[in-house]
Amino acid sequence: MKIAFIGTGNIGNPMARHILEAGHQLTVHDLNRQSTINLEEMGATLAPTPQAAAEKSEIILTSLPGPREVEAVALGDQSVLQGASEGAIYVDLSTSSPSLARRIYQEFQARGVAALDAPVSGGVPGAEAATLSIMVGGDRNVFEKASPVLRAMGDKLIYCGPPGCGMVCKICNNLVTMSLAAFLPEVLTLGVEAGVDLKTVAKSITSGSGNNWVLEGKFPTTLFQGKFDPGFTLYLAAKDVHLATELGRELGLPMEASNLFAQIYRAALRNGLGDLDADAVALLYERRTGTKLRFTEG
Repeated sequence: MKIAFIGTGNIGNPMARHILEAGHQLTVHDLNRQSTINLEEMGATLAPTPQAAAEKSEIILTSLPGPREVEAVALGDQSVLQGASEGAIYVDLSTSSPSLARRIYQEFQARGVAALDAPVSGGVPGAEAATLSIMVGGDRNVFEKASPVLRAMGDKLIYCGPPGCGMVCKICNNLVTMSLAAFLPEVLTLGVEAGVDLKTVAKSITSGSGNNWVLEGKFPTTLFQGKFDPGFTLYLAAKDVHLATELGRELGLPMEASNLFAQIYRAALRNGLGDLDADAVALLYERRTGTKLRFTEG
């Protein structure tokens, strides 16, 4: 198939690479020219704009930081909508706003172009291994048509319902992850300050009913090592928590705990942590308590 991929950053680049490896013709576009070079070397064609990338493509994929970028690329000047042909399918893999996803669906539908919101979960490791979870909202028949291409990037496809539902499910997923990243330092510090070794506290939780992916699969390579090289940045994490509280306000829900975590992420941004990995939110609690949550040798 003729496919366009717009947004070839940390997560988008390996996803685009898997599409090439699956034998599809690929056109790419990104504001950062360097991020497309490896794909061009594999046979991808570079397009100067989203509009040019979308022209003659059967499926157009975007992987972008957030709603502002999605709106500009999908609906703005020299946009996907201006280049997409009737009968094409637009798939947004970003984590964005459900209301924006529904508006994109309507505007694309008016031009004879189908649209799916299909945010992904699994981070850079999942993108590299093609083991992403992909949560899809939109028409079921369009989901079925796009599924073979989506399976080149992820092995867990979930049809979530009508337009916007993929974004809703991804926001719920990320709210859990980001809340745990902000909350677990408090739990771990409690155990350490009470006299238990950090590894023992962590192992006790992951072996019990408190087990979770952040503590078992994420912190051991970031917080516990003191390494915060960005994979998924704290800036993006704060954006996702904001999307969750914004959705709660739209629905008239209290969201007390979520609003508290949103404040923590805003504080982390004010403290200059936005460009680090999202787990750097733990540094705020470390600074307040003076306790560093690091594994020691042995």
